[in-house]
Amino acid sequence: MQRQNRRTFVRNGLVAGSSTALMLPAGGVHSQQEPTADKSALSQINVAILGVNGRGGAHIEEILRADGATITYICDVDSGVGNRRADTVGEKQGRRPTMVQDLRRVLDDKTVDAITIATPNHWHALAAIWAMQAGKDAYVEKPVCHNLFEGASLIAAARKYNRICQVGTQCRSSQAVIDAVEFVQNGGIGEVNFARGLCYKRRKAIGPLGDYAIPAGVDFNLWSGPATYTTPRLTRPNFHYDWHWQRHYGNGDLGNQGPHQTDIARWGLGLDRHPNSVISYGGRLGYQVEKKDPNYVDAGDTANTEVSIYDYGDKCIVFETRGLSVDDSADEELNRLFGSTKGNKIGVVFYGDDGFVVQKSYNQCDVFDKNLNLVKEFRVGGNLNSAHFDNFLAAVRTRDVGSLNADVREGHLSAAISHLGNISYYVGERNRVSVEELERALTKIKSLDDNRATLQRTVAHLRQNGVDLDKYPLALGPHLQFDPEREVFLNSDEANGWLTREYREEFRVPSADQV
Repeated sequence: MQRQNRRTFVRNGLVAGSSTALMLPAGGVHSQQEPTADKSALSQINVAILGVNGRGGAHIEEILRADGATITYICDVDSGVGNRRADTVGEKQGRRPTMVQDLRRVLDDKTVDAITIATPNHWHALAAIWAMQAGKDAYVEKPVCHNLFEGASLIAAARKYNRICQVGTQCRSSQAVIDAVEFVQNGGIGEVNFARGLCYKRRKAIGPLGDYAIPAGVDFNLWSGPATYTTPRLTRPNFHYDWHWQRHYGNGDLGNQGPHQTDIARWGLGLDRHPNSVISYGGRLGYQVEKKDPNYVDAGDTANTEVSIYDYGDKCIVFETRGLSVDDSADEELNRLFGSTKGNKIGVVFYGDDGFVVQKSYNQCDVFDKNLNLVKEFRVGGNLNSAHFDNFLAAVRTRDVGSLNADVREGHLSAAISHLGNISYYVGERNRVSVEELERALTKIKSLDDNRATLQRTVAHLRQNGVDLDKYPLALGPHLQFDPEREVFLNSDEANGWLTREYREEFRVPSADQV
């Protein structure tokens, strides 16, 4: 993927527009389009659902369930997937929605009130911006953007056109998480300045890098959208979903599962800004062992093992990604806090002077004392997706941006944590170092974590999975200094190139000052 240098990047307008977009309150910019009338008096909210192969199925379920909402369009670039979903919706709601492959046909229909977006990541921002420019409200899956440039543009569009824009970080609608965050912020475990996010989630190899046929029925021009064509055009065996692990379209698990946990960590610590610096280390490791082939090259190019350290001055977040097995790992404290030595561990740990708060699932958070004894639980039943979609639809009716549980600005700040961590890794992925070199480098990094202990746990995990770190060493990214207001790196032109991307002209994401 081609990258812009810092001079080009600044000239193209992100620096000028981003801080303004971040600081503006909802409705703070005069809209060029009158907001939709209060829909509380109307019988239906007409909804188009964009991207229905995977997560879009949950969007369909929630709009079908919701009172006063009708699915009038299904939009998917895969005609087979889209028509099957449209048939199913038709059977359930008594009226088959129109199925289209091109979002622009939906935007031309003035009867559509809102669009929900569950496309691959590289389409999230442009689809939402187009929707808001066309007078529609938008529900956008996480990460809300593929890069920081897009996030700033999204905020600007929402404010300029006075639109409702909710991000799919549904933990913001979990009463268990809401109560746990309030408990942390009210001193329930003493002073808290450090949080650790975890995505220990088994991800197998996605297949060898190669040249594969694009599935019949897929309009690849529309699927690619903002992303430039690669050569070959399709390099992974499984067309759907596995784009997550190719950085041209996805953001790895730091940017897939990660935005849920980075959002909770930032929320609990009361951080309403970007970090001052970031450094990451990791690699895409262990698949040669999994395939029993020392020459195996996986089609994925995002890290499956990654540790990112974020400095906020007086506070700190560390995020750990592991895609290999974490069964019977050496993470004694984490195993006790999560109550298991088997399976995935996905959540957040807040470290306080008097104990720990652990977000263990979307509906459960537990409190432990300093001796790791369970002392309090926050739990809630029900469907979290339903609560989050209901919050969105209520805001569509009332036009009250402040009532949103996950406004686009929150989504941008949390997705940016993932993007910044990945940028450090991408810039440094050729800087392969020994464990000893990595340990020496980390002793110089400001952190509220024990950097050495986290490295040792990570190394133990890799070795337990058969990774020969002499043959396949970890990569160490640069320690990047970041300006939270201007949204640029201060010490790396190469890193600044990763803050945006090269766009195809027909699908160019506008800058924040040009939306």
